[in-house]
Amino acid sequence: MGFLMCKEDNGLGCLMKNSASVELESYFPVRPQRQEDVPKTRFKPRVGKTLSPRRWNAAFSQDGQLDIAGVLRRIQRGGIHPSIKGAVWEFLLGCYDPNSTFEERNEIRQRRREQYAAWKTECKEMVPVIGRGKFITAAIITDDGQPIIETSVNGNLPDDFGSKPSDNGSADKRVIQWKRSLHQIGLDVVRTDRILVFYETEKNQAKLWDILAVYSWFDGDIGYVQGMSDICSPMVILLDDEADAFWCFERAMRRLRENFRCSTTSVGVQSQLSTLAQIIKTIDPKLHQHLEELDGGEYLFAFRMLMVLFRREFSFVDSLYLWEGGRNSP
Repeated sequence: MGFLMCKEDNGLGCLMKNSASVELESYFPVRPQRQEDVPKTRFKPRVGKTLSPRRWNAAFSQDGQLDIAGVLRRIQRGGIHPSIKGAVWEFLLGCYDPNSTFEERNEIRQRRREQYAAWKTECKEMVPVIGRGKFITAAIITDDGQPIIETSVNGNLPDDFGSKPSDNGSADKRVIQWKRSLHQIGLDVVRTDRILVFYETEKNQAKLWDILAVYSWFDGDIGYVQGMSDICSPMVILLDDEADAFWCFERAMRRLRENFRCSTTSVGVQSQLSTLAQIIKTIDPKLHQHLEELDGGEYLFAFRMLMVLFRREFSFVDSLYLWEGGRNSP
């Protein structure tokens, strides 16, 4: 299709398409030394069909109400221009009601930023490194809640870099559980989207760590589970304000948190695995039978795919497009 268009318009369409592809890649650049590690991106911008900044701005009424139906149709046809993905995602994830006004959203945004700041301050009082543009990858407390000395990453951090002991020398169960999760969050942060130039800086890695640390404290029931960093990372990249990225992640987790609820007898995506098995059994009985013969009938091989919504199976660009619900054929 692309080749025929290049012939028919003397190369103009091909030039525009290639230009759009280059522009897309420039928004989410990959480290030069990691180019070979990136899955091939199959999504290609479609000139005139993508939700552009101009069309996005035109979708709002004078007082700020959004024509969400028209926006969704445009996204399904050609995806979202990278420069406005963050703003669009706030609506797709349900952070804002499309029928709200500019003024109402500004008020909501301000309240949410203040709430995030309050939670972050609460966390920082327990672990002072939070909010300093750094993060930890080593345990800061023992199993019984006692501080571990010399937990810094580079050895040049303040004495209070790690965890402050509580007034009575021990912490309650929730605080201990939360503090014990922080180094695991750090270990996952350094592995998340490490091929992207964005995460070459410790500041951006720390932003991801801060959001996950605060969320883990906010959602004490689930806490932090490996894989959450894959869900949160796009929000950190797409939204400049840390609080706005947090609330996008929180909204996403409302839909996904049960995926991360695991016990000794079940996994959070068990029902989805069962549904997948039924679908494959219906549409491709031979494949299902083959998987059963290989002892894969429970479809546990798809556990990671479903838990983190294919983030590790596709390129960064393709995974975003998949999440957005686009239907653009490669």
